[in-house]
Amino acid sequence: MGCAPYEASMTKVGVIGLGTMGRVLIRGVLAAGEDVRVLASTRSAQTAEAAARELGIPVERDNARVAEQSEIIVLCVKPHQARAVLEALAPVLRADQIVLSICASIVIEDIRTWIQGRARVIRAMPNTPCLVGEGMTVLAADADVTDEQLALARRLFEPLGRTAVVDESLMDGVTGLSGCGPAYGYLIIESLSEAGVKLGISRATSTLLAAQTMLGAAKMVLERGEHPAALKDEVTTPAGCTIDGLMALEDGKLRSTLISGVIAAAERSKTLRNG
Repeated sequence: MGCAPYEASMTKVGVIGLGTMGRVLIRGVLAAGEDVRVLASTRSAQTAEAAARELGIPVERDNARVAEQSEIIVLCVKPHQARAVLEALAPVLRADQIVLSICASIVIEDIRTWIQGRARVIRAMPNTPCLVGEGMTVLAADADVTDEQLALARRLFEPLGRTAVVDESLMDGVTGLSGCGPAYGYLIIESLSEAGVKLGISRATSTLLAAQTMLGAAKMVLERGEHPAALKDEVTTPAGCTIDGLMALEDGKLRSTLISGVIAAAERSKTLRNG
């Protein structure tokens, strides 16, 4: 897309902050080939110049200038920076704009307060597998966000994986499940790999077997749309190996331990939000 001026028919997206997720989002939007023009801002002149070359988009150092030219403003700064950035943007915002925040634990009410209610607000929680196009992004919208605006926000993240919409009251649970969930998955893969090593399989092959098996199992859940228990039963033949493995996992309380982990992370998210 280069650094061409915005076209009138294009949806104009301004990305504030060029950390990892901001760059991943921009690459996804550009790769999707939709009618979108992207502009970004960052504090460092050196970073702005390098990012403009790397991403092929205009990169400013003036957040307000980016906001003025955008229909949807994606806030990709660190959570502790969000208030100052949004309060500074408030004077230039308009009622027809969307502020979309990916800042963890910052609620819609706070964002509305900081921007003085001048724009509509959507909150998003993407996870790290967005970096490889297999992410999960969950969105929650303020009451005045239209269906069309919410659909636009979802389209921005769809090139990075899958999306879902929930009520904002569930976002702490989302944080504990899909936000933190990749770490749980890595721990499971690591443990399965360790078992393979214990049984004499090389580390590299054990990790390959574990990771690809988990990837395949997840893909079957998503593509077949069946309950995981039904898919589990397909693997579990009478008097076979799998049932013994499952019994050992149940004895170790794997199921309840995973549930407890998600709940603990969700509770921590509440604690962070409430200071």
